Amino acid sequence: MQSVGIYEAKTRFSALIELVEQGEEVRITRHGKEVVRMLPVRRRPVISDEQIARELGQMDALHASIRPAAEAADILRRKGRPAAA
Repeated sequence: MQSVGIYEAKTRFSALIELVEQGEEVRITRHGKEVVRMLPVRRRPVISDEQIARELGQMDALHASIRPAAEAADILRRKGRPAAA
């Protein structure tokens, strides 16, 4: 992380941008107080479309496996209850 004043940032702007592109964080200050934080933009998504599709498929499979068990438990509960008068 690099911290520079506004005047220095103005005179070295291109060099600071290059640092940020390389992954460095740059903070710009005014009278010693941070006013700007430059961070690199993430160029790759955190999770790919393929990963999302795979995870959704796994969730669907899990729901399908849970649903029959829940239905069976509901049937057993209804069998154990006396008929309503």
